[in-house]
Amino acid sequence: MGLEQIAAAFAAARNQNRAALMPYYTLGYPDALTAIAVLQAIAAAGADLIELGIPFSDPLADGPTIQRSTQIALEQGITVAGCLALTDRLRRAGVSQPMLLMGYVNPILAYGPTRFAADAAAAGADGLIIPDLPLEEADEIAAACAAHGLALVYLAAPTTADERLAWLAAATTGFLYLVSVTGVTGVRAGLPADLAAFIGRARRVARTPLAVGFGIATPAQAHAVSQLADGVIVGSALINAVTNATEPVAAAHALVRDLRAAVSRPSISHFGASRV
Repeated sequence: MGLEQIAAAFAAARNQNRAALMPYYTLGYPDALTAIAVLQAIAAAGADLIELGIPFSDPLADGPTIQRSTQIALEQGITVAGCLALTDRLRRAGVSQPMLLMGYVNPILAYGPTRFAADAAAAGADGLIIPDLPLEEADEIAAACAAHGLALVYLAAPTTADERLAWLAAATTGFLYLVSVTGVTGVRAGLPADLAAFIGRARRVARTPLAVGFGIATPAQAHAVSQLADGVIVGSALINAVTNATEPVAAAHALVRDLRAAVSRPSISHFGASRV
């Protein structure tokens, strides 16, 4: 598991001449059983990797949709330990795709970074995405991840200066997460005009694949991003689909199926096999 699985997922997508699709879903939303069923449907619909959101009371990087989902999950009694247990259940249920836990740093520090990394790996997670973890303060968590074979994925924004972008690109493992907008997660009408330039800046310093998230909601947007990046991340649109559907599992499957078809259209591979 871990880094090798993530690299293999990106390589498989690249060999099929497409970007990797990486849906995000909040663990425990709207309840544990539905979340498990939704995530199994996401896997069956063709997700290449899956982000598992750990609910937190102060999700600074997230917009209203994910904030609401995390609040409901917390009200249902989900905890960090509960998220790890759900990850383990997904593995036992046959979900084989790389799974990355996305959460904020305070719950991980409260749990204990070394213990968290060990338990995450034991549960079947392949990596961590911690949006509010400064690179300058990441040594303990980075060491814990390295000890247990987990990726530690850093995020960069369009406002990230070139020097810091190069630093983040050198430190990240698994892939570099490019935030498409200067703002929080959420559905948006269109993609930023400067996205291609931002991805180009990252491409010049990247040693890992580049995955783009925040604001990607439709198959058309996913296709556009797939022409530039190695991975496409969709979260709020998926949660909206589940929230608004009378059959949430079917709705999740249908959206991910359509997104997967969109990123599967012919595109130029930007990331050479020798660099993974």
